[in-house]
Amino acid sequence: MEAGEIGGALLFLLAAAAAVAAAVSVGAVDFSRPLAAGAPLGFQQAVSWLIGVLDGTSSAAADVYGAWVAVRAGVIAPVLQVAVWACMVMSVMLVVEAVYNSVVSLGVKAIGWRPEWRFKWEPLDGADEEKGRAHYPLVLVQIPMYNELEVYKLSIAAACELQWPKDRIIVQVLDDSTDPFIKNLVELECENWVNKGVNIKYATRTSRKGFKAGALKKGMECDYATQSEYIAIFDADFQPEPDFLLRTVPFLVHNPEVALVQARWSFVNDTTSLLTRVQKMFFDYHFKVEQEAGSATFAFFSFNGTAGVWRTVAIKEAGGWKDRTTVEDMDLAVRATLKGWKFVYVGDIRVKSELPSTYKAYCRQQFRWSSGGANLFRKMAKDVLVAKDVSLLKKSYMLYSFFLVRRVIAPTAACILYNIILPVSVTIPELYLPVWGVAYIPMVLTIVTAIRHPKNLHIMPFWILFESVMTVRRMRAALTGLLELDGLNQWVVTKKVGNDLEDSEVPLLQKTRKRLRDRVNFPEIGFSMFLFLCASYNLAFHGTTSYYIYLYLQGLVFLLLGLNFTGTCSCCQ
Repeated sequence: MEAGEIGGALLFLLAAAAAVAAAVSVGAVDFSRPLAAGAPLGFQQAVSWLIGVLDGTSSAAADVYGAWVAVRAGVIAPVLQVAVWACMVMSVMLVVEAVYNSVVSLGVKAIGWRPEWRFKWEPLDGADEEKGRAHYPLVLVQIPMYNELEVYKLSIAAACELQWPKDRIIVQVLDDSTDPFIKNLVELECENWVNKGVNIKYATRTSRKGFKAGALKKGMECDYATQSEYIAIFDADFQPEPDFLLRTVPFLVHNPEVALVQARWSFVNDTTSLLTRVQKMFFDYHFKVEQEAGSATFAFFSFNGTAGVWRTVAIKEAGGWKDRTTVEDMDLAVRATLKGWKFVYVGDIRVKSELPSTYKAYCRQQFRWSSGGANLFRKMAKDVLVAKDVSLLKKSYMLYSFFLVRRVIAPTAACILYNIILPVSVTIPELYLPVWGVAYIPMVLTIVTAIRHPKNLHIMPFWILFESVMTVRRMRAALTGLLELDGLNQWVVTKKVGNDLEDSEVPLLQKTRKRLRDRVNFPEIGFSMFLFLCASYNLAFHGTTSYYIYLYLQGLVFLLLGLNFTGTCSCCQ
């Protein structure tokens, strides 16, 4: 058990204690309130009402309304109240986790903490790569791709231009392309770099079994791959700087307990549209806060699948690449950690990449990540509990923070509370929604997010509404992963744009007229209608609650995303 782990645990307990103390001090926490304010609907009352209607001694309309009030107060409100308190508990867990990560992240920034403080780093035989070639380890650079017409040249060129002794680096292009024309172009590009003196290998498979995990696993079976000490992985749209290996590999060389060095992503199209701007905020929070906090305290975080360098021995010891989930990168990271390996996140090293340019592409990406993460939680919870090479504190961090709160509770609590219970509550006055749960907690979450994004305060309102829409998609994905429902292992490669950021059409493919269901998102449109109805009801009969402004705004965002009026396409195109 290391000082970082102990410090992380103490900070987490401090954040939890502060949250409870704040709630108690303002009198916000009051679970003594009854579940429902109305009287329960008894059997005798129901029978009396039915007899009165049948014998004509009562007004049917008035009795129907009275029955609705009785059912609402005695059945619907108590059930929803239980859901409300469950969401309150989950919201507290979520805000404590967010505050803890933000405190660690801000502390790291305030003291100027760097990975070099914890792990040894020094250049390999000086900055001149021509000196001491024998001391440079053999590095394999893997580039998995699938019909990447727009970006294959960019990724291959960036990998071939990495600064490293030419006889100590091998670039391996793992091409799973199914389009013969694209496949031929990729192979020709590899041959061009061979003619320039680069040791580049072109590898293909007869099937796409296992998708990316299958390609990486097949690539490691090659003779030259087994001789490599370290493996750098870049997706097809990633373009590392020439000094990437010179800055990352020393961490692995000088620290035999380190298995992975992860770099941060930067984006070439983050200002293209409002959609890419809010995506950048999501990823910046992930890298600036979650990855940094995990690395600084427990030396554990999820491998992002690209822009990282692995120790080959660690991959083999962890069991190699597996295709049992759609998050093969997270799967390998967890298994390697359970073997006692440590990870280093270096936020100063950034690798250029591309954000999904359409809403549907982003939704597919998020579904794959969310369902895969939840499914991995189901598959590996027991393995984490019984692991012998991991401290109890790290196990608790992995199960509670990394899996339960981030993969399951975060989307579930937000979706149920703000997209279902809050709109429905305007028609059920007996339902009690504590103000600290529906107002104070979101305010805290917004603040801890905005702290690390001061330049993006002007789009923070839309980001909040957009993330509320995405919770519907992520909750469905999380349930799909936990329950292993249909569609669990769907893998749709995110379409790239490459250098031509203005043209999202794929060359060489004939244009086809899209059907209506391909141009709009009916679930979002349906949700928008539901929210508009609830908002209108609240406006007409607002009573003691006035949520209609939020509901109208949220419904409008659902409608805009349903019609694809964001990103690089819309229903009108």
